[in-house]
Amino acid sequence: MDILALDQVSKSFGALKVADSISFAVPQGQALGIIGPNGAGKSTLFNLVTGNLRPGSGRIDLLGRDVTALPPMARVRMGVGRSFQIPQPFEGLTAFENCLTAAAFGRNLPEAAVEEDCITILRETELLHRANTPAGALSLLDRKRLELARALATGPRLLLLDEIAGGLTEGECKALVETIRAVHARGVTIVWIEHVLHALTSVVERLLVLDFGKVIALGEPAEIMASREVREIYLGLEA
Repeated sequence: MDILALDQVSKSFGALKVADSISFAVPQGQALGIIGPNGAGKSTLFNLVTGNLRPGSGRIDLLGRDVTALPPMARVRMGVGRSFQIPQPFEGLTAFENCLTAAAFGRNLPEAAVEEDCITILRETELLHRANTPAGALSLLDRKRLELARALATGPRLLLLDEIAGGLTEGECKALVETIRAVHARGVTIVWIEHVLHALTSVVERLLVLDFGKVIALGEPAEIMASREVREIYLGLEA
């Protein structure tokens, strides 16, 4: 079953087309990577999937249901979780309180009902030792981990990761990738935008390439990265 499907989705801001007849599907349990140069429309695509933007045309299905007109919170409660490229925690709240807030609002449950889940998630994301630390005092790696933990706290069936490895050292990136791989191994479907290609290709089963809002290529990572067109567009190499 496809957990996410886009059919001819387009979006324009005046004369600027930021999504151009995008069509693809993500089977349940798969990890899909999305790459493309800056300005290719990657974050716009995420905003369309989450409902922060409404397409000008086309259809978006989640779990077989047309969600094109649904608001973001309705999609969260259907199982869409998202991290942001720049972590945006509540800096005055602790890591645990951030996770608890996401879980309670994302699942529409009282805090007492999700406390144990939040402890489990903080352990899974290697943040349990920072549970009582204010988010504003966390290192960049731990802020990235908290961004992942908050997305997981909503109970997603589809997890959208937006350049979560950006800005990390090699060792930090490797540690975070291991956590993401473990999340995927327990059955969470992932769509991941990333510029750190070795991190991305160590997790995903397919790669989708965007350029100027269009899908340029979609396939297995080795096949995509060997493509002459992808090397020209994404890597800036001459054929």
